Amino acid sequence: MELIAVITVILVALGFDYTNGFHDAANAIATSVSTRALAPRTALVMAAVLNLAGAFLGTEVAQTVGSGIIEAPSGLPGLTIVLAALIGAIVWNLVTWWFGMPSSSSHALIGGLVGAALASAGTVKWDGVVSKVIIPMVLSPVVGFLLAGMLMTAVLWLFRHGHPTRLGRGFRHAQTVSAAAMALGHGLQDAQKTMGVIVLALVVGGFHQGTDIPWWVIVLAAGALSLGTYAGGWRIMRTLGRRIIDLDPPRGFTAESTASAVLYTTAFVFAAPISTTQTITSSILGVGATKRASAVRWGVAGNIVVAWVLTIPMAATVAALAWLLLHSLTA
Repeated sequence: MELIAVITVILVALGFDYTNGFHDAANAIATSVSTRALAPRTALVMAAVLNLAGAFLGTEVAQTVGSGIIEAPSGLPGLTIVLAALIGAIVWNLVTWWFGMPSSSSHALIGGLVGAALASAGTVKWDGVVSKVIIPMVLSPVVGFLLAGMLMTAVLWLFRHGHPTRLGRGFRHAQTVSAAAMALGHGLQDAQKTMGVIVLALVVGGFHQGTDIPWWVIVLAAGALSLGTYAGGWRIMRTLGRRIIDLDPPRGFTAESTASAVLYTTAFVFAAPISTTQTITSSILGVGATKRASAVRWGVAGNIVVAWVLTIPMAATVAALAWLLLHSLTA
């Protein structure tokens, strides 16, 4: 029975990973597509390949998700918690994708884990949630916004005498590199979250010990994220690339470079599962604010912030309801 349950959880986890890919594809390429630095299909292929590569760069974030958020009981009760958490995350991903809102797949998954654990009277490791999720969730958008604004100010000053046409052409070429870095960072961060959940299911089911990530888990998670990214998330891409601000190549390059730096730092230095969505969105807002305050469509930005705030509690609520349903079916 446990084997069937573990296989089911793994398949659902890969389904979540796929929705993560098409939900968050915009994070890596929306700015490059909107500035015409890359053709849409070319950008998706590049993002899919680099998402795949990024997943092999580390496992620190996966270990945080797999062992630092909740403590699930062994056997079927624990697997029910993990399955309910994934259902909560998938439902919230699909809802926000439908409305074109760039919410965080990472925080949806964390919210799902917390909600399912609370519904089952399980253990939530609040120290880990606060230090690895809540604090980075608050700080990373602020850092992205301020750093992007400062970097954009420096770029404007350095190239203040440049010819606009030549500068635009040069920054379009540079965006190929910055978009690639962003896609690699997305793979580094987001594929690991699914790896962590799969390992949690394996441990709970009695098929794995410790927090090490088996090679086949890395391959499966990387592949599912890459396929989802290639499927594209055009609804959210329009929001990030066009509705917040009309981006030009210098601002697109700066936003992507800033967001990439934040992603790599939090993954390698702090092992924190931060939101790629929040990071790139706040960076876009930061570069937009250097143009003029009215250049940013703050109403759209406000709606995005509301989605950010709602993600963890809403995913937790759906996961809790899913646990109640699953528990009644397996009791």
